[in-house]
Amino acid sequence: MTKTTNNLDEAAIASLLADLPGWQKIEGREAISVQYKLPDFLAVMSLMAQIAPEAEALNHHPEWSNVYNRLTVTLTTHDTGGITSLDAELARLIDARASVAGATTS
Repeated sequence: MTKTTNNLDEAAIASLLADLPGWQKIEGREAISVQYKLPDFLAVMSLMAQIAPEAEALNHHPEWSNVYNRLTVTLTTHDTGGITSLDAELARLIDARASVAGATTS
C-alpha cells in the first residue's frame, strides 16, 4: 500500500529541484524528471537494478526508460495527481545512486 502523503507546494518543489542538479519539473504535468548518461548499456542496467529494490521497498515506482547509455526517470504520485514527499524521497535516493555510479545529467 502506498504511504499517505500530500502534494508538495510550488516552493517545496523548487527547493527540491534546487538540491537535485539536472532534475526539472515537466511542463504541463505534475511530475519531475531527469536524464542520466552513463558509460554504456550495462552501466544503465546496473543502476536500474540498484534502484529497483529500494523503490519497491518504498512501494513507489519510477516511470523510467533507457536507450543504450541514457536513463530517463520521471516521478509523480499517481494516487494524488501530484509531486509528493515520496517523489522527493525517491528522487534523492536515485540521485545518490546515480552519483555513485558516475552518471552525469544531460
